[in-house]
Amino acid sequence: MHLIITDAWLAKSNAIYLSGTKLVVAGFVAALGLMLVAAGMYHWVFLKGAREGWPVVGTLVKLVVKDEFEQRDRFLRENLDVMAKRLGEMQAKMMQLEALGERVSGLAGVNPNDIKTTPGRGGALVTGRSLTMEELQATLADLDKLTDQRVDLMTVMESRLFDQKIKKMMVPTQQPVASGILGSAFGWRIDPLNGRSALHTGLDFPAEPGTPILSAAGGVVVAQEVHPAYGNMVEVDHGNDLVSRYAHASKVWVKKGDIVKRGQKIAEVGTTGRSTGPHLHFEVLVQGVYQDPQKFLNAGQKLPPTANAVAAARLPVNQPSQVPRPK
Repeated sequence: MHLIITDAWLAKSNAIYLSGTKLVVAGFVAALGLMLVAAGMYHWVFLKGAREGWPVVGTLVKLVVKDEFEQRDRFLRENLDVMAKRLGEMQAKMMQLEALGERVSGLAGVNPNDIKTTPGRGGALVTGRSLTMEELQATLADLDKLTDQRVDLMTVMESRLFDQKIKKMMVPTQQPVASGILGSAFGWRIDPLNGRSALHTGLDFPAEPGTPILSAAGGVVVAQEVHPAYGNMVEVDHGNDLVSRYAHASKVWVKKGDIVKRGQKIAEVGTTGRSTGPHLHFEVLVQGVYQDPQKFLNAGQKLPPTANAVAAARLPVNQPSQVPRPK
């Protein structure tokens, strides 16, 4: 390309020869310069119009700002929805923890209202920065991990306490008569009918006829019969070679093979069999050997709900080791 430039004042001409490469470079430089000038003018006009509130420019600015705010709000709403879902999951886990805590405290015999769940906090107020989204997410992740650990711990505690409660429910530590008035203790005494020394193999609880007789622990009724000495008699097997016996009843409410719960009414006080008056004769046998029932009853009041009750009842009682079971 040849460019001829003529100067009218000097009456002279200059010729410029541009090859293909130079022409492309020149075009690119010219286009870049025009773009920079246009961008500068646009920026200046846009800022000036935005500051001074020109009608057209002001409308464009509002549209751009509105679009940016809408995008930001949409982003925040999406993040807030995710955070709300996480918080909902955390609330569900906290409710699960509360339910577990109530069950565990019930098994442990602790009133949940007596436990202060929120620790005391305080101190001088020092204004700090707000948490970032990353810090908030990290805090929620730590809380989620902590609640999972607490749920696992509470589940294990509930299982162990439940096992302990089952063991306690199968040990005859419940008072068989509500009044609990002891008339004659376990051991050697003068027999009230023949006046001779004899081993009293249980406890006597004087009561009015018809007074409910309660099962001292959960178990299975293994005998319900009329015995010459015991009268109307009920035997309950509690497992682990542990049996409780209730004698002299006026009326029996269970039969052989029934499953009974602790504290369930199984009979009524009477004076059947070898008896001088209405009372309950209560016995406990371990492996067929008579034990002092008072040790079991005391263990239920003083010892924790474990096998300690059985261990306490196995202490020597200075009695014959073999006493025939009534037929």
